[in-house]
Amino acid sequence: MHAYVYKSRRKADTYVYLREREGFGAIPEPLRGTLGALDFVLDLELTPQRRLAQADAASVRENLTARGFHLQFPPTHHELTDGTA
Repeated sequence: MHAYVYKSRRKADTYVYLREREGFGAIPEPLRGTLGALDFVLDLELTPQRRLAQADAASVRENLTARGFHLQFPPTHHELTDGTA
């Protein structure tokens, strides 16, 4: 599965993975307003073997299939201090 990753200009360290390039219509309108403008960061292949730095690749694939998007929030303080991020 292919994914396109965008970074929110309004929310620091918040990323949106999309199933389709520039498929912003998959993001609910209230959420789009909260995120503000999105800047393209990269595209990648999400294979079952793929590991991501701050997200579970299987969850990302599931959300892309079910919703067309996956939202990645910045790690919490707890995640940063206990090494789960």
